[in-house]
Amino acid sequence: MAATVALSCSILALTSCLARQRSIPRLKSAATQKLLTADKEALLHILQSESQLVDTLSATVDMVPSLGSANKGKITEYKDFIAYIRYKKPTDIRIIGLLPVVRTTAFDMVATGADFRLYLPTKDRLIEGRNEAPEKPSPNKLENMRPSVFLDALFIAPPTPNQTVFAKDFTDEDNAIYILEILNLGPDGQVLGERDIWFDRLNLHIRRQMTFDAKGDALSDVRYNGWKNHNGVPFPNVIDINRPQDEYGVVMTVQKIEINKPISEEQFAMQPPPKDTVVQVLGSAPRATTGDSPMSREKKNSN
Repeated sequence: MAATVALSCSILALTSCLARQRSIPRLKSAATQKLLTADKEALLHILQSESQLVDTLSATVDMVPSLGSANKGKITEYKDFIAYIRYKKPTDIRIIGLLPVVRTTAFDMVATGADFRLYLPTKDRLIEGRNEAPEKPSPNKLENMRPSVFLDALFIAPPTPNQTVFAKDFTDEDNAIYILEILNLGPDGQVLGERDIWFDRLNLHIRRQMTFDAKGDALSDVRYNGWKNHNGVPFPNVIDINRPQDEYGVVMTVQKIEINKPISEEQFAMQPPPKDTVVQVLGSAPRATTGDSPMSREKKNSN
């Protein structure tokens, strides 16, 4: 009996020496906060309800552009711009970026409906076309910016009724994430991944949205941080947009924001550029404007 007790004590002493408590890194910053639970329907409800909350938006942001991609192994960041963003539901958006230090206009980009215009005053260049990714990208990567990229990043759309959605729980020592995987059915019956939307299980705010092409390669990777309520509407304070195939990125940090305040139509009216500005209509060769570009015609018709 004494030998049995002695052996038991020895085993307990040995196991206590070998045992150790392993910490969970993801909980260090929120040690007292429990993980939230949600099913697919609850996550879809968050997407659907938040997508309907913003009718107009006016924001001043710090904008840090970058060139390169993680795939290329090099990303170069540039000095920050001040940018003004104006949005009106459903698709009208205008972004004006000011150069660092001198604060003159670096670019003026506007989209109303399916068409967009990008004016680069320092290059006397105006680009007009459809609000979608360029088929033949410019060697100047930042000229490939499109309003649709910012619209998709700023306002995360719920899936359409004909899309299939799966919910996944990605929780381990380093992550506490729910992922909504949004799938399309291709014309040949092949299942194609369109988007992944990541929800933080600490607060159920969206942390990340990735979009993919038909081969499964990433088209965009947008990360969100610092969610705050503005006029009762949740909105992220930092939006980090990466376009790996286009090889550019933009980090936007909100300095001032107003949501659902009146915005006039004039705030989306880009003034015609000087007559010697080179105008490029996508799908055709550049041409020199004679003051009768689509923008100037619009202004004449409105007078």
